[in-house]
Order: sequence, then C-alpha cells, then structure tokens
Amino acid sequence: MSLDFTAFDVLTFDCYGTLIDWETGIVNAMRPILEHHDILRSDEEILTIFSESESIAQQLPYKTYEEVLAEVADRFGERLDFEPTAEERIRFSRSVADWPAFRDSTSGLRTLGEHYDLVILSNVDDDLFNASAEKLDVEFADVITAQQVGSYKPNLRNFEVLLDRLNKPKDRILHVAQSLFHDIAPANEIGLHSIWVNRRHGRGGTGATPPQHATPDLEVPDLATLASMVTEAFGDNAPSHASP
Repeated sequence: MSLDFTAFDVLTFDCYGTLIDWETGIVNAMRPILEHHDILRSDEEILTIFSESESIAQQLPYKTYEEVLAEVADRFGERLDFEPTAEERIRFSRSVADWPAFRDSTSGLRTLGEHYDLVILSNVDDDLFNASAEKLDVEFADVITAQQVGSYKPNLRNFEVLLDRLNKPKDRILHVAQSLFHDIAPANEIGLHSIWVNRRHGRGGTGATPPQHATPDLEVPDLATLASMVTEAFGDNAPSHASP
C-alpha cells in the first residue's frame, strides 16, 4: 500500500529501537555484568533474553521503567544462574541515559518536522526520556510516556491516551516505529496508519522485541529513507502541516 504523505498532520514516534539504538545500549549495559560473573553470551542471545524478560516485567500492575530494567537484570540472573549485585541492578536500570541515538535520527526528525508535528509515544519514564531527548536535540510537540499513562505498549490504553491528547482524526496521524510487537500491531488494532522502521533490515531474528505478525502501511530501513520520501512527496511546497 502506498501512502500519501501530504495527508497527515502528525507523526507519532516510538523512541527506543526507532530513534535511540536500544539494542546497542542494552548489550553495552548488560555485557559487563555478565562478564563480571564469568558469563559469555552473543549479542543476539542477550537481546533475546532481554526481549522475553522485559515483556513479562512490563505486565500490569504498572512499575516504572527503572523498576522494569532492574527486574530484567534479575531475570538474566535466573536464566543464566547468577545473582546481580545491587549496584549492577541499579546501573542497568539507569542505563537508558547512555543508549545512543541512531546516526540519522536527528537529521531525519528535523526534516520531518518541516512538514509535521512530531510526537513521542514511548515505553519509558519521563526523566529517562529527557536524557534521550538531549541526544536527539529536536523539539517535540508532545511527549507521552508509559509513566504518564500507567501502562506499557502494546496496551491499547497508551494509544488511546495518545489520541485523546492529540485530539485529531485518526487519518491525520501516522505512527512510526521499529517494533511490530509494541507498536505496529496495536496501531493496526486501534486504526492508525503506520510505518515500520525496520532497523534490523538484513539481519535475522527480532532482537530486543518479541516476535509478532503485523502489517504496516509502509516499511523503510531507516529514518533517513523516510525523510527522503517525505521530502520528495512534498516537493517544493511550503510546509503545510506543522504547527507554527
């Protein structure tokens, strides 16, 4: 299915995995902990354990993302037969602030921001996102976190809060995300158009996200490709959707 990029007013974004390279961040944060306990695992093995552990830890009742990551560290220990220290649990739970942005995130967002309002819908705490926002260095029209909602995607409540906050018709909103599980599947269910930024293009497996079948309106390998497509769609027209 082709998309008319000029038909939308707002682009809503998942952050981690889409704009922030969480897989690199996760591996860089967990590997020293494993090595301290004389455990060696490949990057993909670490990401698989993270994926399975995080989805369990994010189930209701709600806990902060720092608490989620501390529980994930415990689940690594249960899976690999070690006990993380209190300091290791804290260090891993706060590692989000060190996760790097993808190289094309800032430039891509700035290009897209010439035509749309940009909004974040993220499974994170407010303060942790603030640290990531400094790396992205882009102004967002709104930021909606799991902490504000009290649940984690793929819970539809997160998308319902998004729609309430935006107060726009669904067909004027385009959701952009890397995770089929957390984002594309619930976007389909709630009736939002979506773009899958397949950051793992050309690699096997699903990395830090659980496997999920979902069909986006469009697939792109990175944000730079999406920004280029949008620029071409608008041509020489002046920006018409973004807020002044």
